[in-house]
Amino acid sequence: MIAAFGVSRTVVREAIAALRAEGLVESRQGAGVFVVGDKRRRPFRIEADGAATVEGVIAIMELRRSVEIEAAGLAAERRGGDDLDAIHRAVSAFDAAIGTGDAVAADFDFHKSICLATGNPYFASFLEFLGHHIIPRQTVRVQVSSQEEMTRYLQKVAREHHQIVTAIEGRDGAAARRAMARHLTRGRDRYASLVSSVGG
Repeated sequence: MIAAFGVSRTVVREAIAALRAEGLVESRQGAGVFVVGDKRRRPFRIEADGAATVEGVIAIMELRRSVEIEAAGLAAERRGGDDLDAIHRAVSAFDAAIGTGDAVAADFDFHKSICLATGNPYFASFLEFLGHHIIPRQTVRVQVSSQEEMTRYLQKVAREHHQIVTAIEGRDGAAARRAMARHLTRGRDRYASLVSSVGG
């Protein structure tokens, strides 16, 4: 490969490491590196079109529940002053974005600020891994009939955000978990109602 592609041994090693991380090749001691035949062995991933349908959105939101409810509780129990400041900035940015009808980035930043406040870097890393999948507002945008309807939708989300912030501010882990659970459950239900309205 070094001769064929005119690259160094280090470049080849890095390329193989990247393919191994993707689950596309495997190393066999004493034999070499081989292409993996069974793609089901690849690491967990959400494909690019994972949030392209309302059903896909709901599945991702159910996954988020298992992580973000606990993140909210830990954030309440562990957050420092700087963490709380960051959460306040994030919720304020979301509120300010409501009038534009495009609060996707602010929504993501709000949830990430809570994950960062846990003090456990894996929570924020998981959210980064999910990336744009966690706030799939495009699915909702197709169904709302007006800017006013989108504003009302975002205002409901904002009220739920503030309930989460109040619990984190009060260092009440149980209340923070309940508030996040309500937020994500209502979000899932809002998407589920879209399935019913489109199907009916």
